Amino acid sequence: MKPKIILYHPKSNPGGKAILPMPLLAVGSMLENEFEYTIVDSNLLGDAVPVMEHLIRDEGYNIVATTVMPGPQLVEATNDTRELKKRAPHVEMVWGGYFPTQHSDTVLGADYVDYTVHTQGEITFLELMRTLRDGGDLGAVKGISYKESGAIKHNAPRELTSPDKLPDWNYARLDMPKYLNRNYMGNRVLEHHSSWGCPFACNFCAVVSMSNRRWLPQSAARLEKVFRHLHDEYGADAVNFHDMDFFVSEARTNEFSERIKNLGMHWWGLGRIDTLLAYKDDTWHKMKASGLKMVFSGAESGSDEILLRMNKGGKASIHATLEYVKRAKSFGIVPELSFVMGNPPDPMEDIRVTMEFIREVKRLNPATEIILYIYTPVPLDGNLYNTAREYGFKFPETLEEWTTGHWKEFSLRRTPGVPWLDQKALKLVRDFEAVVNAYYPTVTDMKLRGLKRQFSRALASWRYYFEFYTAPIELKAWQKLVHYQRPETTGF
Repeated sequence: MKPKIILYHPKSNPGGKAILPMPLLAVGSMLENEFEYTIVDSNLLGDAVPVMEHLIRDEGYNIVATTVMPGPQLVEATNDTRELKKRAPHVEMVWGGYFPTQHSDTVLGADYVDYTVHTQGEITFLELMRTLRDGGDLGAVKGISYKESGAIKHNAPRELTSPDKLPDWNYARLDMPKYLNRNYMGNRVLEHHSSWGCPFACNFCAVVSMSNRRWLPQSAARLEKVFRHLHDEYGADAVNFHDMDFFVSEARTNEFSERIKNLGMHWWGLGRIDTLLAYKDDTWHKMKASGLKMVFSGAESGSDEILLRMNKGGKASIHATLEYVKRAKSFGIVPELSFVMGNPPDPMEDIRVTMEFIREVKRLNPATEIILYIYTPVPLDGNLYNTAREYGFKFPETLEEWTTGHWKEFSLRRTPGVPWLDQKALKLVRDFEAVVNAYYPTVTDMKLRGLKRQFSRALASWRYYFEFYTAPIELKAWQKLVHYQRPETTGF
């Protein structure tokens, strides 16, 4: 078999925003000069099935390799893969990414998926394609699962590879101007992924099962090369780093900031609070001078006990969070904090404590962005997941079940319908969120300025002052009228 490959990026957000398909650029970089491939991005096309059907029928493509995250992308990946397999049964279907890494048995339980690629996919996928081409032994390909004689086979995991040992991405494979977005970060914003993994083991995080607590970064010099290429070739004025943790190494951050300080670009990244709090003032000054505008961090809870149950590790604490938001304010960098609320065994108390903590965070640094999630388990043993199973929680056993309304919401961590959380608790979170978002309008909203911003704050002031969050009908009406941005819709 001579593989001719479609790398497919299903729609990854409800609005269909063009997001650079970085996993496919990474995998495709390994295929250059050896295999014929094309990238199909549903975020740009709408219905991608007819496009892929044409490539299969008229141009001889016979492999469809799909990257799959939970949520909207999983739903589209399932529907499109099933439909394509029905129309072209001879085509081999390969899934890679977070979801098939965690739920390989469920994925391969469907008769329309043939292989799953786990964790870091670049070398694994290349070896799988070579094996299919040359007729080699599938059992020798580390990091895949597949079906053989009706049984699912799981091969040994593959060792992680440093990104510095992998080739540069071939951006020419994409219509890059379509991926330039305008938002708070800049007028021509692109994305990059500069490292693999995370050295921590938070037991609510899907990354843990993929990285085995390893963190492998691109060097500061390689990172500068990428930054300059995006700037010079495509006119990018900002880059969002979607690393699982960009800031693990202060030395790398310091050197990178120094290298790009004269480019006049902005950037955004994800990092741990305790890590950044330990950075020297010199590094903070360099980050600010290099264009760092905002950092996303998982504050997660207003309770040290819950942080311990989450296995946050390091020096994570509510005290560290408060010190961090004060320090970020002193350097003019916006902290963006996520909280995971409604944790068992006492979700209402967890919500109450975290709401009070968020008010304290806002008092110390009003510019802090607040993003609220509801706890949803990941298949990783730990205090939270074990407690969830005691409540009778279990994951779906088929892809069809994963794509039903309930599980779609579960994947988004908005209204997950878990057995320990009732509608009263969920409504409290969403009502509190509406009040906070109106009283402290996000700094990232480029349209809500001046009198509109002042009116929003005034409208919510009595509720925020008296801590009365119930049924904020007027605030939801105001949001519907003005369509002001909420932190969870920022999309960085």
